[in-house]
Amino acid sequence: MPGDVTLEHLHYIIQVAMGWTNSHLHQFIVDGLYFGEPHPDYGLEMHDHRRIRLNAVTTEAGYKFTYEYDFGDSWEHTLLVEKILEPESGQQYPVCIKGKRACPPEDVGGMWGYEEFLEAISDPDHPEHEMYLEWIGGEFDPEEFDLEETNAILRKLR
Repeated sequence: MPGDVTLEHLHYIIQVAMGWTNSHLHQFIVDGLYFGEPHPDYGLEMHDHRRIRLNAVTTEAGYKFTYEYDFGDSWEHTLLVEKILEPESGQQYPVCIKGKRACPPEDVGGMWGYEEFLEAISDPDHPEHEMYLEWIGGEFDPEEFDLEETNAILRKLR
């Protein structure tokens, strides 16, 4: 992705890559500072993520910071700037170059809820098997990742 992308736009890129629907609050934590949608009820100083660009956060490979999504489920991600490259001529950004496994569904209950969900859908004798399959729409493959679909959605973000 371009270095001049705002943290707000980075949030949308992460949502697409993860397969989530932007249904919950989020924040970035960079060197102890919080970036997201400012609101007086948050109880901490939240800097406006629409006003800070990724290349203002860092211009160094190896830099790490945190993205948290859904404060109830608390999906905490460590973001790592692996490389900083010159843009390729003719390449549209952002682009996903690799992915692995399906994203946990929205509102599954965080890491522990996701483990319970996977256990239930994989065991037809589990008491919540049918309920979870109905909730997820009939099937869920935790190993599935569709790179083409992810990039098709990312193209719409541009």
